[in-house]
Amino acid sequence: MSMSLLLTVAGLALLDSLNPATILGVALILVLPSRHPVRAALAYVLGAYLTVLGLGTGLYLAADAAAGVLDGGLVWVRRIAFGLAALMLLRSALRRLRSTHRARVTLPTWFSPWTALPLGAVVTAADLPNAFPYAIAIERLVSSGTTTTLGLLVLSGYALVYCLPCLLLLVAGVAWGDHVRARLTGLYDRFGQARETPPSIPAALGLGALAVAAAGIAVTT
Repeated sequence: MSMSLLLTVAGLALLDSLNPATILGVALILVLPSRHPVRAALAYVLGAYLTVLGLGTGLYLAADAAAGVLDGGLVWVRRIAFGLAALMLLRSALRRLRSTHRARVTLPTWFSPWTALPLGAVVTAADLPNAFPYAIAIERLVSSGTTTTLGLLVLSGYALVYCLPCLLLLVAGVAWGDHVRARLTGLYDRFGQARETPPSIPAALGLGALAVAAAGIAVTT
C-alpha cells in the first residue's frame, strides 16, 4: 500500500470526522446531568465506531467481490462509488435550499451508560447518508488492489479517525472538567437548542458543484 493512498484515505476520514451529530452527542453527555458521563460518552463513541466500521466493512467486501467477479468490475465500483457520492452531495445541496426546523437536542429519559452504545450507533447511522468521503475511500482501496486483510485494517483506522474529534472532546472534558463544560454549554446553547436553519444559496451551489464533479467522474470513468 502506497503512502499516497494512506494519506488520501486519512484525509477523507478527517473530512468525514467533522460530523456535528456525533460530536454534539458527546458534548451533550458531558454537559447535561447524567450518571457516569465519562463511561456513557465512551460507550456512545464505541457505538459510533462500530457502526462506521461495520458499514464500511460490508461495503468494502461487497465492492471487492464485485471487482473480482464482474467483467470490468473495478470500473463499475468506481462508477457506483462516485455516483453514490454525487447523490449524497446533491441531497445535501437540496436541503440547503429550504429552511429546516431542528428540535431541541436532549438525552432520552432511558439514557444510561448501558444504552449509550446503541444510541451512538443509531445517531451515527442516521447521519451516514452524508458520509460521501467514505464511499470514495472504499473505492480507492478496492482500486488499489490492496489485500482484504490490509483493507479491513485501514477501514478500522478510518473509523478511529472518524471518532477522533469525539475522543479528543472527551479527553478534554476529563482533563479540564468545569472549564470545558462551560465552553460546551455555549456550544449546546448555539447548536442544541430548537432553531430554524435558513436556506443558504452559496452553500447549496458549493455542494451542487461538488455533486456535478463527482457525477462527472462516475460518468466518464
